[in-house]
Amino acid sequence: MNLDRIDLNLLVYLDVLLREGSVTKAAQQLGITQPAMSNGLRRLRELFSDPILVRTSDGMTPTERAQELQPMIRKALGELEAALQPLEDFDALDSHRVFRIMVSDYAESTLVPELVKRLRHDAPDVILDVLTPSDVTFKDVEAGKVDMAINRFDEMPQSFHQMTLWQDDFVCLVNPNHPLVDRFDLDAYLASKHIWVSKTGMGAGVGIDPEKIVRLGWVDHALSKLGHKRKISVFTRHYQMPALLAHNNDLVATLPRRVAEMQAEAASLQVKEPPFSIPPFELKMAWSPLLQHHQAHRWLRRTIVDVAQQCQ
Repeated sequence: MNLDRIDLNLLVYLDVLLREGSVTKAAQQLGITQPAMSNGLRRLRELFSDPILVRTSDGMTPTERAQELQPMIRKALGELEAALQPLEDFDALDSHRVFRIMVSDYAESTLVPELVKRLRHDAPDVILDVLTPSDVTFKDVEAGKVDMAINRFDEMPQSFHQMTLWQDDFVCLVNPNHPLVDRFDLDAYLASKHIWVSKTGMGAGVGIDPEKIVRLGWVDHALSKLGHKRKISVFTRHYQMPALLAHNNDLVATLPRRVAEMQAEAASLQVKEPPFSIPPFELKMAWSPLLQHHQAHRWLRRTIVDVAQQCQ
């Protein structure tokens, strides 16, 4: 197959079709008519001798061949975009660019304030649009609609670039008048009632089932390995809440150390080491391969990494 006989626009069509899983949505994304997108799909099927997308009970589903092609097409388009990028450096001081970043509540509490402080100095006219995990999907990040996702990720698309910003462990936040504060062992922990706080996933949130330990996260998974289960009284998705709730002297919040230490100082609460081992976690940033070589994005990544290192 000779490249000079191939319409390279078809590769763009294929990339968007596989990302959107819909001829209609792909057409809207590319700003073309649905018949034109349907014709593009027909030509792709002829080019690769494969259906590419087939209709199933779950909608339009990519074939095995299409799934194999997707990372290769994504990489090729990313490299092509890099070749077409202007050579001049990004001038942060004079830029009015809007950067959209998705951050977990944990990252918003710990990293974002320091990032904003840096931006006020280095790029005073840059605008930061901070989104929550419920506002966006992996598809939004992959398409470059969101510049950066900063979170604790259990999994992410293989095509994403990623970098670890820091590692954090867990501690307990308690009221100094908690009846068991002076003998905070495992029995005391299990006898207490607890505040659960987490929001790490992407997309719209759903309610929590207290019986499904595997979905409750690191703390409860670590306890379950010991054959124990804590008594959770409050479920919240906001890291600003534990300090307020822990003023109830019968409640314990187990949360990342960086957040706990900030809240303890401001709210006159005590930080206690958990009486069992909880694996630490990594805060990562992830971005689309489409933005890997973009000058402004490269500046943003360097800035975030530098701020994270200064927060260590």
